[in-house]
Amino acid sequence: MIQNPVLPGFNPDPSIVRVGDDYYIATSTFEWYPGVQIHHSRDLVHWRLLTRPLTRASQLNMLGAPDSCGVWAPCLTYADGLFWLIYTDVKRYGRTSTGGATGSASLRDFHNYLVTSPSIEGPWSEPVYLNSSGFDPSLFHDDDGRKYVLNQLWDHRPGSNRFNGIVMQEYAQGRLIGKRENIFKGTAHGLTEAPHLYKRNGYYYLLTAEGGTGWNHGVTMARSRNLSGPYELHPEQTILSSRHRPDLALQRAGHADLVETQDGRTYMVYLCGRPLRNRGTCTLGRETAIQPMVWGEDGWLRTVDGLGTPELAAATPGLPEHRFAVLPVREDFDVPELPVAFQWLRSPWPEELFSLTARPGHLRLYGRESMGSQFRQALVARRQQSHCYSASTVVEFEPEHYQQQAGLVCYYNASKFHYLYISHDEVVGRHLRVMSSLPNHVQTDTFTAPIALPSGVPVQLRVEVDEERMLFAYRIGDGDWQWLPQQFDASILSDEANAPGMPNFTGAFVGVACQDMAGTALHADFDDFEYRERPYCVNPK
Repeated sequence: MIQNPVLPGFNPDPSIVRVGDDYYIATSTFEWYPGVQIHHSRDLVHWRLLTRPLTRASQLNMLGAPDSCGVWAPCLTYADGLFWLIYTDVKRYGRTSTGGATGSASLRDFHNYLVTSPSIEGPWSEPVYLNSSGFDPSLFHDDDGRKYVLNQLWDHRPGSNRFNGIVMQEYAQGRLIGKRENIFKGTAHGLTEAPHLYKRNGYYYLLTAEGGTGWNHGVTMARSRNLSGPYELHPEQTILSSRHRPDLALQRAGHADLVETQDGRTYMVYLCGRPLRNRGTCTLGRETAIQPMVWGEDGWLRTVDGLGTPELAAATPGLPEHRFAVLPVREDFDVPELPVAFQWLRSPWPEELFSLTARPGHLRLYGRESMGSQFRQALVARRQQSHCYSASTVVEFEPEHYQQQAGLVCYYNASKFHYLYISHDEVVGRHLRVMSSLPNHVQTDTFTAPIALPSGVPVQLRVEVDEERMLFAYRIGDGDWQWLPQQFDASILSDEANAPGMPNFTGAFVGVACQDMAGTALHADFDDFEYRERPYCVNPK
């Protein structure tokens, strides 16, 4: 069976394509660099993270992008011997992380681009700018060879429907041509987005997401004999959703795409979330699931059981099993490139932030701006992909004053994190403490009391997460683990734990960070990083 989600942890807005016997899924990365995650499978059961294509400043530069902006909803297709990747680079959406306005709550900046490559692993072309009229762009290749760009249309006017339908425009010779047409206004569920278009048996089928990417999310289908419509709605309108089933393990189901297997069967990928018990927050972010669908005699698509709900375990297409090597639990940073599981924030110039060659066998972070910075922040982290996990690292860091910090961080965004860090002040000297940024109506940071540390020795830092419970520990050398007495709230590292007026679309990460707010770029060296998932919860004390 396929065990969902197939892409656990923050992997939203999936777009799937099959090329021969290979399947690829592209997902959103928002403010994390490099842009777009592409996973690979040959059996729809086992997946590996293969590549991130947007690696150059000319393709993606997110310096200054607010939290939850950056790369939204990529669409990956294949035609004419090329992979086509279309994506949105969002520069402003909603409010700042502290709840203040970014200039306007209605005016947004969504820039849509297209890159191509003959190989899924690149190199990918320089981007072609398409438009800025809305987000969630997709590219449809018609069977006559013509191509069309679709996207959600944003309407900023007072009293208007912000999600003002799905627009389409022809793409040819490197640019959009002809008139933009609004082909689908959506339904009463509202928030119509995520368009994908397919052609089957003389019909054009339009798949959209509606209801918002939270608990009311769902997949809507419509069809037309003509490309530009009018589009008639599916008899059930919504073909997949969890909105009426709060008991299901997979919630928030929506934003889908379709793929056809080698023998003609149809599978749907879609985003979902796994809330903590009692329909709590989704600390793992929006994840990707997949399940088979069937075409009825009436020409409409439905789930196999007809219930229109996501499946935790789904039937496979019976392809030959194809497993991939399991990523190591422990990374020793012995190679000159960052391990594939890790990303950093916003900057297309990682050499300013970290190095794996300055001290071989270590990840060296150069102290940069504060944890809340939207520009140059030395933070390298990987996704949390299980509700229960352990993570640890060994750090060498000799701060000279309180503006220099380095350590282990559990991070959602600039307003939601727990940071176990080493610093120095004139009273305690070198010390360890936890800074927590908590979402509430008056943004505040909280600190634990400093714990004195000896100078000149490495320190091992550790975190244990059991659903919403988080504990930190440290040790010197081979000594016993010393547990901090506080229990921290891991549930804030989620979309649902919302600061006022702030959009939240990513997921929890765990990693390492270094700040030097005096501007002297004092470095910290991390000897290793271990991340170990557990299927159960324990009290490490």
